[in-house]
Amino acid sequence: MFNTWKIEKAKLALIGEAQGLADKLAQAKPHIVDSHAAAARFWAAYYLAAGQDLQKLIDWPPATVARFCTTAQAKIAVLRKQREYDSSDGLAIWLHTARAVIEPRIAPAAREIWQLLLAAGPNVEAMTRDLLQDAGLPFDQTLQIPEGFSLESAGHSPV
Repeated sequence: MFNTWKIEKAKLALIGEAQGLADKLAQAKPHIVDSHAAAARFWAAYYLAAGQDLQKLIDWPPATVARFCTTAQAKIAVLRKQREYDSSDGLAIWLHTARAVIEPRIAPAAREIWQLLLAAGPNVEAMTRDLLQDAGLPFDQTLQIPEGFSLESAGHSPV
């Protein structure tokens, strides 16, 4: 019984983290939202270059999603220690998305995050291009909502 309570408490904390980011982005100045959107696009391109399509997280095997969550958390911690906050925030968006695949109660907050990023301003293109160029990655991706996280898919998706 205590273990069940502990697990539920941990899940509620993850839901709160995702909703906290959604609320932060909803109240943020446009350049902050642009920065988050560009960083999320960077990480999508980074993982795609490594053979993992984050846009299709919903189709990944559960063990692969869980492994991604673990490695993303570790990378975020390292990036924050290095004071690479924009980059870590972009990866955190993908972490919340992956967690939503595992725990569907996180999905509404993840959907809200992606809707806010999709509405980001025109500076996202240039910011993304700079990030990708600095990393030697190709710029060939537009900002899109990962499969299963659009508002239209809310009632039709396993997420």
